[in-house]
Amino acid sequence: MASSSSSSPPSSDPSLETVAPHAAVTGERKLNPNLQEQLPKPYLARALAAVDPSHPQGTRGRDARGMSVLQQHAAFFDRNGDGIIYPWETFQGLRAIGCGYPVSIAGAILINLVLSYPTQPGWMPSPLFSIHIKNIHKGKHGSDSEAYDTEGRFDPSKFDAIFSKYGRTHPNALTKDELNSMIKANRNMYDFIGWITSAGEWMLLYSVAKDKEGLLQRETVRGAFDGSLFERLQDSKKSA
Repeated sequence: MASSSSSSPPSSDPSLETVAPHAAVTGERKLNPNLQEQLPKPYLARALAAVDPSHPQGTRGRDARGMSVLQQHAAFFDRNGDGIIYPWETFQGLRAIGCGYPVSIAGAILINLVLSYPTQPGWMPSPLFSIHIKNIHKGKHGSDSEAYDTEGRFDPSKFDAIFSKYGRTHPNALTKDELNSMIKANRNMYDFIGWITSAGEWMLLYSVAKDKEGLLQRETVRGAFDGSLFERLQDSKKSA
């Protein structure tokens, strides 16, 4: 696969430039100018598959079951498959991917507390803090990578930008410092809930899925977006 930070000669058309000379940050956080050559229609958000140049059709053999990519991500925690996630199911899912008891308890409380009301089918809150997967797009927070759009589709260009902008040591992986840089760079002004939520999600992912060199690999992150990573982590823990 071509590097996500591949360089190309300056364009003769200024409207295609991705770096502004007087905006240093545009040179520091680079975009991949060759993405359209590596992946068909990278600007088109995919409803059913988390695609990238190495996986132009998404995760091989994965059945989307008609769910958006964001719904697939959440569905791993729906342990009985009824479309609703209760706090004890969130706890079970976190334990299944390798989180300890304290993190799983805290995560179950916080995740369901934050996502329950926005995803309810009506105005009444759930006394059991349930999360409805069909409405999970309503729980999308700010200050994130925007690799999910507001309807829960997967945006390949935003996903690619995670690595082209911040993967400076390795083109297809993030160190912990690079991950922290991305989290800070994605912060929207005064979006305190988004800041905390985004940091918590990424740090949790790093803790359970970093490799032996302390890197968060591109394929690992892609698998987190469609939920296939969670299934691999669960299978790995069962076989250990």
